[in-house]
Amino acid sequence: MSDPAITGLADLNRLRSAPPLSSLERENLKTELIAEMNHFAWFTVGIMASSSTEAMTCLRDLELAMGWPSMQLEDKTRIDSGVFLKANQSTGCIRIRAEVGLGEGFLLSGHQVESQQSGSQSGPTWGPLPLDLFRD
Repeated sequence: MSDPAITGLADLNRLRSAPPLSSLERENLKTELIAEMNHFAWFTVGIMASSSTEAMTCLRDLELAMGWPSMQLEDKTRIDSGVFLKANQSTGCIRIRAEVGLGEGFLLSGHQVESQQSGSQSGPTWGPLPLDLFRD
């Protein structure tokens, strides 16, 4: 990978921002991420971006690439400074708040369907990944 210490998804956990990646590195991370995602029923997404427009573009790219139904933004106020977007597939809700001093990239957490015996089961969080990882 561009940073010699990054060879897979687990190596991203120590970063505040998504690293710059070559085309091959991006494809390798995307392939690994999709394989890991296959073990989970639904996801939460956290996006650190320079504006609400950039954050929403990242989320819509991910939804389109994964064939997910579009989630609904609760407050359509445009924010032109640093933001954190939180999207929850289970509820279908998207919330965005102004946030200063964050890195840049997106985080994805896998979850299992709730069962009466065990309740909700959360999996790992992957990222930060580049905002344009799923942009074609």
